[in-house]
Amino acid sequence: MFIEKNQQNLIYMASTVIGARHAFLTRFGGVSEGPFYSLNLGSNRGDDPAAVRENYRRAAALMGAGIDDCAVTKQVHGNVVRVVTKADRHACMTPVTAEKGLPLFCFTADCVPALLLDREAGVAGAIHCGWRSSASDILKNAVERMEALGARRERICAAMGPAIGRCCFETDEDVPLALSAYLGGDTEGLWDRKENGKYLVDLRLANKRRLLQLGLREENIDLSDECTLCSHEKYWSHRYTKGNRGSQAACIVLE
Repeated sequence: MFIEKNQQNLIYMASTVIGARHAFLTRFGGVSEGPFYSLNLGSNRGDDPAAVRENYRRAAALMGAGIDDCAVTKQVHGNVVRVVTKADRHACMTPVTAEKGLPLFCFTADCVPALLLDREAGVAGAIHCGWRSSASDILKNAVERMEALGARRERICAAMGPAIGRCCFETDEDVPLALSAYLGGDTEGLWDRKENGKYLVDLRLANKRRLLQLGLREENIDLSDECTLCSHEKYWSHRYTKGNRGSQAACIVLE
């Protein structure tokens, strides 16, 4: 279950299955102005760099860290996952870690943010799951990297945060075809075909199905029901703004 929280004016969502400090941040609690109001964590969209840095400082503080003490993703649509340590602070990759006190940040603006945790093993991951990276099996890569650090699939908990929902994720046929290959044809209930030939796709549910195939337990997987496009006043949505937007983050830290 996802719960809205407010800490030092930062409004964020948290999942009850993730037993570590974490957050799925919203647009609220920052200092940016104009089209980037208010918590924008995207540094390459035209926002004032000083405002972005202050926003990032606040987000890092929420994780109990300094602004330059985090490992962050580069917001791309690949499937590369790297194990990171404190030597990778502020490096760009899809990170998994066993380092305590090293927050992981994953940036999105419609794609699915996934936080993974094996609390017993002390291993966490922050994964950017767009449809291309999903179909490239980034979650399998992340689970395997976590296993290499001592995690076990039956213990891994996963929370998939606010993202564009089935209600708004309209695609061509290439997306259902890619996801069908990704899931080995196990696609019942994942999309609807519209009269115009387009599809409405549930990417969060597709990724949950993949995690179940990978051996995670149903009770350890939590899905947000918030759509970033429907709730564009609360979350950044690339589709709603036609690209003129900021970025939000999902973050997690082992303490």
